[in-house]
Amino acid sequence: MKAQRQRKIQELVSNQIVRTQEELVNRLNEFGFSATQATISRDIKEMGLVKVPGPGDDYHYAVANEAQAVGLQERLKRICRDIVVSFESSENIIVIKTLPGNAQALAVLLDNANWQEALGTVAGDDTVLLITREKAGVEIIKERLKSFTE
Repeated sequence: MKAQRQRKIQELVSNQIVRTQEELVNRLNEFGFSATQATISRDIKEMGLVKVPGPGDDYHYAVANEAQAVGLQERLKRICRDIVVSFESSENIIVIKTLPGNAQALAVLLDNANWQEALGTVAGDDTVLLITREKAGVEIIKERLKSFTE
């Protein structure tokens, strides 16, 4: 019963806006699941659900992986716009210059972006080396970076 309930919770938070645990209890009841707020609280913790910003000042539950993907792209765009000074490439390496002290933060976001073209990064204080799997990936990533920094 717990596994079925948690599958339904995942379905609900992935497809609908669920703001509170009470709302979740009520929606589960509509589908024939009898659960208390305490049970739902434990489920939320076990499933690693997170509260993410929605429209306005509203927050709602989301599956952590889904929330991270959206949040990560937005953070990556924002940090690129704020700290990237320039970037250029040679072969399958892109050299990204940042404001001093910011390269590590950018490298972490790039590593977690899971871009197929990227093999990994190495960061210093104000420089990130982004290594691509193939030369063709360089232009794709440079276009992304260009769109993020404009």
